[in-house]
Amino acid sequence: MSATVTRVRLGGVPVDLLGRSEAIDTISSRFEQSVGRPLGVASINLDHVHYFGDAAPVGHALHDGDAAPVEWLNLVDGAPLAAAARRITHRDWPRLAGSDLIDPLLDRAELAHSTVGFIGGTATTHEHLARRLALTHPVLRLAGCWAPDRAELVDDAVGRAIADDIAAHEVGLLIVCLGKPRQELWIERYGAATGSRVLLAFGAVVDFLAGRIGRAPRWVADHGMEWAWRLALEPRRLAHRYLVDGPPAYLAVRRSSGAPSGAGPERRAAG
Repeated sequence: MSATVTRVRLGGVPVDLLGRSEAIDTISSRFEQSVGRPLGVASINLDHVHYFGDAAPVGHALHDGDAAPVEWLNLVDGAPLAAAARRITHRDWPRLAGSDLIDPLLDRAELAHSTVGFIGGTATTHEHLARRLALTHPVLRLAGCWAPDRAELVDDAVGRAIADDIAAHEVGLLIVCLGKPRQELWIERYGAATGSRVLLAFGAVVDFLAGRIGRAPRWVADHGMEWAWRLALEPRRLAHRYLVDGPPAYLAVRRSSGAPSGAGPERRAAG
């Protein structure tokens, strides 16, 4: 069936408000869609607001509307975003982190016989990933994994060659784990060329699935403190993100006000 998604702007970023089962249905219904634009799925947290919000210092932008190369579904991820959505709409919305959605989406991909690919991470990570997926999702059709380095990610010729190779492998669901803002910008630029129907901008998911990084305990995530858990584990890498970039993005989200901006684009949901 077709479902209309409520879209609000938080910190200058359009955010689509969905329940967990609705999000899974909406995304998985696009695995085998043969026409139209691919669906890009982004997790909207303070880091996303820092890069793509109204006050983004580097001026990144993701195109929206019918003429854009990719149709974006922007899901709430992060306690400040969920709190702002609740304040504006007067109802609770779940946090939909990519690390929480990936297993049910891979389950759906198995059922749909959709081919899956990963871009991001290292060759060693991909070896661990393939072994673990063989145990957790034994009938999943893993078409391939790609591990470009940062220099290759800014080389347009390499980007197009990778997209062409992904297309040759007929990847229906592509999990893009390049970190923000690279993964969203890569999807925007090359997503259509990959031929993939759904592209998930899911950050560290490849490392979680491979067993390289552990998730925070559930009680930590439930209290909106997963960022502190990750900061404690990787202080050198994450200190600037959480302690310098995070506060202005948090204030931008807190300043978001007003009624929902109306219906977002229609999404095809199963059921």
